[in-house]
Amino acid sequence: MGSHGPKDLDRCMEDFFVNYTSAAKVWAVWVGFVLEEEGFTVAIQARDFRPGSNFFLETQRAATEADRTIMVLSPDYLKSQFAFPEWAAAFAQDPQGLKRKLVPAMVRQCQPPGLLSSVVHISLAGVDESAGQIQLLNGLDAKRAKPAQRPSFPGLEPVERI
Repeated sequence: MGSHGPKDLDRCMEDFFVNYTSAAKVWAVWVGFVLEEEGFTVAIQARDFRPGSNFFLETQRAATEADRTIMVLSPDYLKSQFAFPEWAAAFAQDPQGLKRKLVPAMVRQCQPPGLLSSVVHISLAGVDESAGQIQLLNGLDAKRAKPAQRPSFPGLEPVERI
């Protein structure tokens, strides 16, 4: 065991809070690990909410203090009674999405309802790990998603006549 003292309880604001339901825990842990490999700081229940802490207070802190919240989106997440207030905290801080406080990462196909349907998501459903990592990191990048290479010229396609 390491020597972790009281200062560990006063963590600095994280770059990301990864919010998920138990059905998507493996996805959340993967997302958190990928982000930490890139040098980001991450708050995630599976690793950071330690025995003796208050789950609801930890969630409140992470949801309001992290720069951005990644919601691991699935049908299970949409059915969860606890998920709504957790993503709503990030949404309320940036309802127009200008700071991209709330970033859904869809791991299983679903149809987000209401206000959530207007938030552009990262799609991780049905892709392999390499593509998933690229899509996750590109989706979190604030720059435009301009292709690295010029697309092929579309004018060479034969024109279909009616």
